[in-house]
Amino acid sequence: MSKGNSRFFNTIDWYITKKIFLTFLVSIALLSFIIVIFDLSAKLDDFIDHNAPMSAVLFDYYLNVIPHYVNMFGHLFFFISVVFVTSRLTARSETVAVLCGGIPFKRFLRPFITGSVVLGVFGLYLSNFLLPQVNVNIYNFEQRYYREKFNNAFVDIHLQTTDSTQVYVHHYNNHTQQGYMFTQETFCGNVVKEKIFADAIQFDSVNKQWKVFRYNIRTIDGRNEQLSFCGDTFLTLNGLLPNDFNKILKTEQLDFNQLNTAIDRETMKGTSLVRDLYIEKYQRLFTPLSYIILTVIAVCLSCKKTRGGTGLNLALAIGLAFSLILLMKVFNSLSTNGTLAPVLAPLIPLTLYSLIALYLLKIAPK
Repeated sequence: MSKGNSRFFNTIDWYITKKIFLTFLVSIALLSFIIVIFDLSAKLDDFIDHNAPMSAVLFDYYLNVIPHYVNMFGHLFFFISVVFVTSRLTARSETVAVLCGGIPFKRFLRPFITGSVVLGVFGLYLSNFLLPQVNVNIYNFEQRYYREKFNNAFVDIHLQTTDSTQVYVHHYNNHTQQGYMFTQETFCGNVVKEKIFADAIQFDSVNKQWKVFRYNIRTIDGRNEQLSFCGDTFLTLNGLLPNDFNKILKTEQLDFNQLNTAIDRETMKGTSLVRDLYIEKYQRLFTPLSYIILTVIAVCLSCKKTRGGTGLNLALAIGLAFSLILLMKVFNSLSTNGTLAPVLAPLIPLTLYSLIALYLLKIAPK
């Protein structure tokens, strides 16, 4: 079926869609190029000091940074692209011709809404699956060529690794994945059944097990106790992973499935990171809706001719888009501080702007 005879998309729809996406791609590409140039000029001395190859800088670092900019500014620049294209159509009386030709305004919205849904779905995939892997690549590059390696400085770490297991480590070095003065207690109800003491533990990434140094096991059965002294060996410690000792959890490096797993683990351990993880989860899930909401606002604002022309519409569009971003940051901060439920942080601003979109849709020219 040809584009012109398609029931869902006709020639006008394809004409509008191509203009929107071309404008969006050019604008986001120019923005990414400008940011990369300024960022490179600021970090070039550090790259040279760490002997970073130019191929690694361009392909291992900046090629991975660009999707981050697309995710951060995508909804803003798609909004501006819709305003720009719609304003141009209106200035040339093409919008008037379409509406006077008997096409309802809601039907006129179809290519704009379709484009926003496509980008919203892509944004959902980008933030939940592609970006976490990209962020891992960026972090690895920075650790090698830009920043000093991170070392965990926390001591006296208490963890609950399973429903019946608690762990204590006096000090843990995340770089060597080695902990000192280790204790693991296994419970049955409120009664301690087993204790493992060790001078040190170290994770073996090949065997996916912990090597335990100079350890002993104390087994408790009612009033009977048995103490066994052992040397060095490999043990599978219940539910314990190296990242459990890092109190600074890099949520941006977790994909959607890993994020849900982290929420379950941190909930079980009862740490304060649970709220941050939920905030990250809901931000990823609901932020792509801004593509659709801002698109409706953009079309409704730009389909009327104004004396100020395209410039006035663009100025108003940028103001509204930035106000939404600012509002989402404010509510995100309120949720981080514990005064607002994590699910409400993205929903309140998006709901407010949905009402604005519905009002503008109601008063839009028919």
